[in-house]
Amino acid sequence: MKKVVVGLSGGVDSSVAAYLLKEQGYEVIGLFMKNWHDDSVTISEECPWLEDSNDALIVAEKLGIPFQTVDLSVEYKERIVDYMFKEYEMGRTPNPDVLCNREIKFDVFLKIALQLGADYVATGHYCRKGTIKNADGSETYQLLSGADTNKDQSYFLCQLSQEQLSKTLFPIGELQKPKVREIAAANQLITADKKDSQGLCFIGKVRLPEFLQQKLKPKKGLIVEVPSEIDHYKRTKTKFATKEEALAYTAAKPVYKVKEGKVVGEHQGAHYFTKGQRKGLDVGGTKEPLFVIETDVKENVIYTGQGKNHPGLYRKTLFVTDEELHWVRQDLALNLDENMEVMARIRYRQALEKATLYKVSGGLYVDFEDLQSAITEGQFVAWYVKDELIGSGVIS
Repeated sequence: MKKVVVGLSGGVDSSVAAYLLKEQGYEVIGLFMKNWHDDSVTISEECPWLEDSNDALIVAEKLGIPFQTVDLSVEYKERIVDYMFKEYEMGRTPNPDVLCNREIKFDVFLKIALQLGADYVATGHYCRKGTIKNADGSETYQLLSGADTNKDQSYFLCQLSQEQLSKTLFPIGELQKPKVREIAAANQLITADKKDSQGLCFIGKVRLPEFLQQKLKPKKGLIVEVPSEIDHYKRTKTKFATKEEALAYTAAKPVYKVKEGKVVGEHQGAHYFTKGQRKGLDVGGTKEPLFVIETDVKENVIYTGQGKNHPGLYRKTLFVTDEELHWVRQDLALNLDENMEVMARIRYRQALEKATLYKVSGGLYVDFEDLQSAITEGQFVAWYVKDELIGSGVIS
């Protein structure tokens, strides 16, 4: 009998994943990961880890499977929290959920599961795994989007490797969310009607400024409103000698100057803000709401623009360096000067958009057919062929 360790989070998805695996004849062990100790910045009623741990235990008892808790808070702090502070300090906006899957669930947790003699780990993610049998007898694993398009979570797993996928099962990937709740209710699982958790992976919903202020101290700076006619992506028909030159031009980060706009307020630290952000500026009196179009952490200035159609919010091309480039399907990786048409997204739940990948020396351009709102450094771009996520990278 194959042994599977399920990451029981105390939510309905992982509960049903454990139930389905048991029904399929696996020997199932439930493991709850405790990754956070500081409740001072957690909005406790949103995602109290103690309640989640208790719910996971009750589910395990109901299913008749062994259960234990592992404390991974040291690894979580080193690999996720410290990374987040560093990224915010540089004016980038990290995605802790993608990192948490790569560094914690499918690395530290996976290793613990294998030490327990497991053949696989399983999670309650809405995505699927495919297997291609190769001519030489080896297997190539596919990361496929979940059958429930509203809940598809393949984006969060965009950094997984072939080795990690080989040891992973996604039991609810073929199901719709209502069906998952139905199965939980039919089997009297305590999590059947539990609200989906939101916020940082394993921490819950946090007060981000307070969270960041643990390391990044408040520092007063200017909020500048940039008029929409100052468009640093000057979408003119400029002629370029090469395609790469054109891509570099459209991917370039804009540089704004205080004198180009109007000072409309003060903030407590440019590193607390991210592109596309609307809340937290506390500036009134404008015809349309202000959105952050750029942050300058060096000069500690936030540049804003009126309305969600401000040209400063939009960009067509982004760049991923070789160091931050990851192929789930290494057999499909582009060589220098090759290109590939794909569908791509720059954030979770965004509709997939047509794009072309161009491999150049030092990295890869992702050139979208249409302008994209708030392309944000530090976030992940993921690209697909049909319903398969084949690669990803951190936006530079």
